[in-house]
Amino acid sequence: MVGERQQVLYLWASGSALDSPVVAWAFHDGSGGSGPPIPVDEPPYATGVAALQDGWFLLQSSQLVAPPPGQEHVNTFLDYEFVLERRIPCT
Repeated sequence: MVGERQQVLYLWASGSALDSPVVAWAFHDGSGGSGPPIPVDEPPYATGVAALQDGWFLLQSSQLVAPPPGQEHVNTFLDYEFVLERRIPCT
């Protein structure tokens, strides 16, 4: 069977801009390992822009929501999430 499989890359950045430094990531490989791998010990890309330049497509960026008053310095989840994908031809 010839078709495409999807690889999904989540990048969390230090800021809301796609050129902000990447601080965390997650990779999901629907190609069953037939697609290009990404590094696991270091961020695969320095910024989201670098991922775009390498052929990833941006699916979603984080909604910017201001913290409630008094909660500006409370640690929670990583705010600046970018979801990217690339399609891998499979045989």
